[in-house]
Amino acid sequence: MITTAEYPSAVTDGSNRSGVSWAAIFAGAAGAAALSLILVILGAGLGFAATSPWANEGASAKALGITTIIWLLVTQILASGLGGYIAGRLRVKWANLHGDEVYFRDTAHGFLAWAVATLVAFTLIISTAGNVVSAGAQAGASMASGVVTAAGAAAGGAAANSDGTSDPMGYFVDSLFRTDGPSSVSEDAANGVASRIFTKAMAGDGTLNADDRTYLAQLVAQRTRLTQAEAEARVDQVYAQVQKTAQDAKVAAQEAADAAASAAAWTALWTFVALLCGAFFASLAAIFGGRQRDQARWIDVDGADYGDRHVTRTTTAPLR
Repeated sequence: MITTAEYPSAVTDGSNRSGVSWAAIFAGAAGAAALSLILVILGAGLGFAATSPWANEGASAKALGITTIIWLLVTQILASGLGGYIAGRLRVKWANLHGDEVYFRDTAHGFLAWAVATLVAFTLIISTAGNVVSAGAQAGASMASGVVTAAGAAAGGAAANSDGTSDPMGYFVDSLFRTDGPSSVSEDAANGVASRIFTKAMAGDGTLNADDRTYLAQLVAQRTRLTQAEAEARVDQVYAQVQKTAQDAKVAAQEAADAAASAAAWTALWTFVALLCGAFFASLAAIFGGRQRDQARWIDVDGADYGDRHVTRTTTAPLR
């Protein structure tokens, strides 16, 4: 246990001095941030080396997730421990203090070194990832714009024109010129009518309107030489496939969103645990470094002048 330092009060008046050695804290934070950066780059390199674009080769996603968590813990422990040790070893000598106060100050120095290093690291990460996030946001906005356009077109039964533009009124325009029996139209025109009918039905409650079903069956019967009943059965069969495909896509999107949310939650929790471990080991290492700092002694050479004392022979004295 660290005992009270025995120095005369004339040497230094510690009661009016701050208990924080900011130089030591910033030195420890710099060391921690640098080692953390090195370990993160090393981990990223190992991660890329372990992955493969080929099927059944390289590490699985689960293995990569587990190793990433372990590497994050190792990085926090090593980097924070180094920063705390440097902060404790380089802080000034606290004279005339009880051992418990010394322990508290060393712990605080380790914690502050970890806090400064963490803030610096996250600032650098956020600033570095800013461009990536911005690019992703722009891409997402473009995709969202396309989805909104497609959804709006679907609500109006839109289909693409020959020039590639969307026609949101296509379904209703088709309804204007319907007759009791379908007129002879080209294959492209028939495909466009069928697409608009299906799109309008899927954009609503998912039920195919009876009039639309009958008209579509007439188009099918005209072009395939099926009977009306057979054409209606084919329409029902194809529309059921359309509904199943849409439902499967919806379920897949929900599963992907659920998996992403779960991964984000676990990442946040394990990051929290890693940061707590970093704070603990930084404080512990600062106590260890502080004890070594208090046990270190000057070796004075004959005739050397050290400010407040002039020695004429080789002696040893505690560091201040």
